[in-house]
Amino acid sequence: MTGALHPAESLRARITDAEWQARTKLAQCYHLAARLRWTDHIYTHFSLRVPGDKPHFLINAYGQTFDEIAPETLVKVDLDGEIIDDPTGLGINPAGYVIHSAIHRARPETHAVLHTHTAAGIGVAAQKNGLLMISQHSMRFYRRLAYHDYEGIALDLDEQQRIVADLGDLNALILRNHGLLTCGRDLEEAFYNLYYLERACVAQLAAQSGGAELTIVPDDVSEKAAQVFDDAIKNKRYLLHWDAYIRQLQRNAL
Repeated sequence: MTGALHPAESLRARITDAEWQARTKLAQCYHLAARLRWTDHIYTHFSLRVPGDKPHFLINAYGQTFDEIAPETLVKVDLDGEIIDDPTGLGINPAGYVIHSAIHRARPETHAVLHTHTAAGIGVAAQKNGLLMISQHSMRFYRRLAYHDYEGIALDLDEQQRIVADLGDLNALILRNHGLLTCGRDLEEAFYNLYYLERACVAQLAAQSGGAELTIVPDDVSEKAAQVFDDAIKNKRYLLHWDAYIRQLQRNAL
């Protein structure tokens, strides 16, 4: 007598290999975020476009913590919010749909969107002057960082156009009084951007906590540093960063 298929096997039977690989990579990204303490329990979200012709993206099921997300539990949704595949039956965070679908629709070349509510990210998001050029990590975003004013919980569809307009063609956004958002042509690029933005925010709060006067790096030096990071993105050297983190994840070494 043949037993019932495991949920992962059942899902794999009805999707492409490319989608399964995307699901696996996105689940790994959630696990990395959990290890790095980039989570707000069940309340933030990462998304990844599904490979293929249809404009679908994957996002976490609403109610799962980042460490329990698996390739087979991710929800597939279209740009209009219709659930295509929801193995857990939990649905998705409505605010996650509003934010992520807006960017995926406006920028089809952007395959990954990551959003966090970390203490450091919110701390900098609450500061009038935003991210300061006081660390090498912050200079990754010199004149390459957008801001979006807080409008309340992101549930109103008409806010989508303002999020997209504020982000423009950049890949990093501070949602004022809310948190951080990064994106990229692939998941690895978006993760690299989020790593640097989170680290820059942690460094800023640490520097400010000492109470001493801060040294702001001059514009020309900040631009010089930012161009080095641009070159790393252009040549996809961020893949080295991602691969090293995956090796650590597999060794349970984080």
